Amino acid sequence: MEPVTRKQLAGFYENELTNNILWFWLPRCIDREYGGYFNCFTNDGSKLVSKDKYTWSQGRFVWTFSRLATIDAPVFTRAQRAEFLKMARIGKEFLEKHCLMGPDDWRCIFLMDQQGRAKEVAPGQPLDMSIYADAFVILGMARYAIAAGDKNAYIFAKKLLDSCFKRIDSGEFRTLPYPLSDRFRAHGIPMIFCDTTRETALAAEIFDPDALPELKKRLEDFTVDILTNFTDENNLIHEVIGSDNRQIPQILGQHINPGHSLEDVWFILNSACYLEKPQWAQKARAIARETLKIGWDEKFGGLLHFCGMSGGKPEGDETGVGDEPMLIQMKDGWSDKLWWVHSEALYTTLRCYLETGDEYFWHWHQKIFAYTFTYFPNPDREVREWVQILKRDGTPQDKVVALPVKDPYHIIRNLLLILELLHAPKEL
Repeated sequence: MEPVTRKQLAGFYENELTNNILWFWLPRCIDREYGGYFNCFTNDGSKLVSKDKYTWSQGRFVWTFSRLATIDAPVFTRAQRAEFLKMARIGKEFLEKHCLMGPDDWRCIFLMDQQGRAKEVAPGQPLDMSIYADAFVILGMARYAIAAGDKNAYIFAKKLLDSCFKRIDSGEFRTLPYPLSDRFRAHGIPMIFCDTTRETALAAEIFDPDALPELKKRLEDFTVDILTNFTDENNLIHEVIGSDNRQIPQILGQHINPGHSLEDVWFILNSACYLEKPQWAQKARAIARETLKIGWDEKFGGLLHFCGMSGGKPEGDETGVGDEPMLIQMKDGWSDKLWWVHSEALYTTLRCYLETGDEYFWHWHQKIFAYTFTYFPNPDREVREWVQILKRDGTPQDKVVALPVKDPYHIIRNLLLILELLHAPKEL
């Protein structure tokens, strides 16, 4: 990449991060009274509709502010970084007090009220509705431990991760908002714990080196699972496979989630670097190439939420899977265009380009850049943060995706990672 292009791109992304995204969230997301963060805004960001706190999002905020405090790019002053760390501590302390099912019960409550009291998602539903919530708390605590030099935060993250490992090994866990029968396995589990395990290992390097062999083995297992069981001969990641690790012929097993696949590409690249497995990196880039090809909407532009194995609308036999919530979600929202999918694609394509010099990925970065910054930034300058969800033709729609929240995690994470790429002293 030419130095002028790199500098111009870095300037654009820095402005997007500081003057649009962070402008919206700070200080309005901080709960100064009870701790934690507010993010139950409408999709367009115009109104806070609830002060409930989803543990999933609380953990993400802690990771985000911790990572902003330590960004490896000359974007923020020392005073700004210190303020980010204070913001991260607000959420870290809230989670320590409120997120667990009990003092010695290392499972996370899914939903809390403003004060941190547990709430049922629906009457009679368990409080620990999703192991994904646990994963995001682990990510937040592990990254805070690194940023603040806080060993107790690492210990919290490690205990929670150990609990997750036991539940994954036994199959006794829930996955709201993507429940799935035990006849099947979801790509989301090895995917999120690939990232979660590596982040915890980074903290263990500082606080607990004896834990590294087990963490590295778990990281290898999760990565191999993705590349061996979920990825087919065409380098496409099936979002659902059978519990016996076989591909399933019905529609539930014959679709991909382009956003998940492209996000997982850089998780795998991180694993490949951390465990010194260059063959994984080569495979990850092949996955990115194929995902971009079939995930792109040739009619309207942008990346589809879900697509069939040849692109376009997922189609196929529904025998025995028609009542699966994941299938219902897929059929209802396959053509939606989501904010987080495009932010992940921006980072993955730029990283693949800078690591390889392959113009294919630069072409795709420019293509996704043009779509993303045409459709997602909010035209209302009193809001500025991205519109979260669009119809297939690019018009905004008001619809819940996963949780009834507005979540800056993907955008901020990818913008700061992009800035680190662009401010690196040389081609990676």
